[in-house]
Amino acid sequence: MKSTVLHAVLLAAFIGPALGANWPNWRGPHHNGFVESGPLPAAPTRDDILWSAPMPGRGGSTPVVWDDHVFVNTPDESGNLVLLDLDRRDGKDRWRRTIGIGNKDQGRNNMSAPSPVTDGKSVFTIFGTGDLAAFDVDGRELWKRSLGKEYGKFAVMWIYGSSPLLHGGRLYLQVLQRNPMPADYTGFDGKPERESYLLCLDPKDGKTLWKHVRKTDSTLESQESYATPMPYRGANGDELIVVGGDHLSGHRLDDGSENWRARLYEKRDDWYRIVTSPVTVPGFIIAGGPKGQPVVALRDGGKGDVTTTGVAWKFTENPTDWATPLVMNDRLYVLDGGKRVLSKLNPKTGEKEWSGKLPGREVIWGSPTGADGKIYQFSEDGTLSVCDAGAEFKVLGTLAFEGEGPCRGSVTVAHDQLFVKTGKQLHCLAVRK
Repeated sequence: MKSTVLHAVLLAAFIGPALGANWPNWRGPHHNGFVESGPLPAAPTRDDILWSAPMPGRGGSTPVVWDDHVFVNTPDESGNLVLLDLDRRDGKDRWRRTIGIGNKDQGRNNMSAPSPVTDGKSVFTIFGTGDLAAFDVDGRELWKRSLGKEYGKFAVMWIYGSSPLLHGGRLYLQVLQRNPMPADYTGFDGKPERESYLLCLDPKDGKTLWKHVRKTDSTLESQESYATPMPYRGANGDELIVVGGDHLSGHRLDDGSENWRARLYEKRDDWYRIVTSPVTVPGFIIAGGPKGQPVVALRDGGKGDVTTTGVAWKFTENPTDWATPLVMNDRLYVLDGGKRVLSKLNPKTGEKEWSGKLPGREVIWGSPTGADGKIYQFSEDGTLSVCDAGAEFKVLGTLAFEGEGPCRGSVTVAHDQLFVKTGKQLHCLAVRK
């Protein structure tokens, strides 16, 4: 099916070549769920689907896109853990590579929750087994590592979900996990001792540049995190922002050491795992707590413990448990996926400008995606909903992918196209000319 989608060359003036059109990592080119785009479907229908590609297995990963490459993590029919490269123009396979074996399901998650990351020359991917690999965009293997063998299988109750970060010519990963590892956890190897750590690798050969142990005073499941680290440049220079173990922290890029940290909420609980990743706006670093705990904004530039001195505001009305907030056009959008309530905030003050309930009956596990003045998200049963990001809450349209659940990823936008991965297929949608 022929696509008449506008190319992203028109966007180059905004942020330079390639980045405006592409979606290189889980949260997009700006690490905040937003990308500059041309016209996108406001009230999508089946007629907007350019192509649909069957997925060999289900998983919560989000596709990443660079030029005509669409990279997807997935299990296959045999339980192998596979990186797919699909052609953006028609959805056909370019290549697929097996990274690991032994897919496992735990609750609503499995081993293919993380998303790949790419710079257009190479693609890097990790699975919940700890199998980590790099390929060039033509599918030639560059290197492989098994973090599970090197440092122990990941001790995360509902299976590891953090995605790698490629930033400044380095590859970063966070593994915030439970210590000691219970014997009933997936992958228990008889050795319960674990440490939570940040890892910085050379993307050319996969060798470790540094490893930093990140400590916490949290207990049991609250030591765990499913979040992805995020880069930030502010008053302290370049930092790596990490959330988990009840704390938000800023780390130096040269060795991983902490500049600052803050406890996100006063209540202590053994089961407060953190799912959402941090987001940033100039001057502020924002993170959500678990299970009804607030969204918290910290002023940047802090040193040491900034639990009391660094807090700018807290949002408690409809906080997020598992959806990472969206930053778009100087506004923050917070999704309570359990209640399907979307709220628009001023990220510098925390003031709510509006909130509204999204259509549908099922919860929303993914995070909101913003582009073309619209916000996209889809529920577990496969209902894609579109909202206006403007002055008032308004649902513009919905499209149900019936019988294709469970859907637990987020929508990707690249080259003026929407990529929606359900439990069975990857769909590419666009405005037709």
